[in-house]
Amino acid sequence: MRQIVLDTETTGLSPDNGDRLVELGCLELMNHVATGESFHRYVNPERDVPKGAFDVHGLSEEFLRDKPKFAEIADDFLAFIGDAPLVIHNASFDMAFLNAELKRTGRPVLPFDRAVDTLAIARKRFPGAQNSLDALCRRFNVDNSNRVKHGALLDAELLAEVYLELMGGRQPGLVLDASLSNARAAASGAVERRARAKALDPRLTDEERAAHEAFVATLGANPLWLAPKS
Repeated sequence: MRQIVLDTETTGLSPDNGDRLVELGCLELMNHVATGESFHRYVNPERDVPKGAFDVHGLSEEFLRDKPKFAEIADDFLAFIGDAPLVIHNASFDMAFLNAELKRTGRPVLPFDRAVDTLAIARKRFPGAQNSLDALCRRFNVDNSNRVKHGALLDAELLAEVYLELMGGRQPGLVLDASLSNARAAASGAVERRARAKALDPRLTDEERAAHEAFVATLGANPLWLAPKS
């Protein structure tokens, strides 16, 4: 099962008020495990960046001025996400901005039912508790010490770990199949286990085997492990 963990940074809180995307980060999961494939772009918002937004993500108007506009990255973004479900924390916020940007370029919008909202999942599991990304990182012991400011790709990486815990931990649903094993191996850098071309030589010497048989003979007649099989 392929999913895309997604996060955005913006110039403000509402695309209806003219706010725009400034950063987009996506991370690919296979069976809830990160594969290492990602998509990350800074975006020229074609407008100023208010101080309040800058204080959140640290992306200035000067820094973003030479970055591509959303219309220039839209096709690459859509190709990366494909038709996979989108794992987003507070999905209504990010989906609103993404669809506003897609509308500006004349492209079809993303249906909201593609979103897997981790905020809604967390609120259902932990009603009344703090369920921000930072709070969930603390709850699940996910290291977010590098999160001095918000960043789309960093937040997507943290959310991928939080989402795995929300889905039941390191073995979600105890799904034991080849694709999950391969995804985990790819994510961890593990070496594929292969059958030996030649069996190892026996390590038990004739003297050790004779000593063992002599010891067994002292345990009494007709031991259970020597009973004839039915």
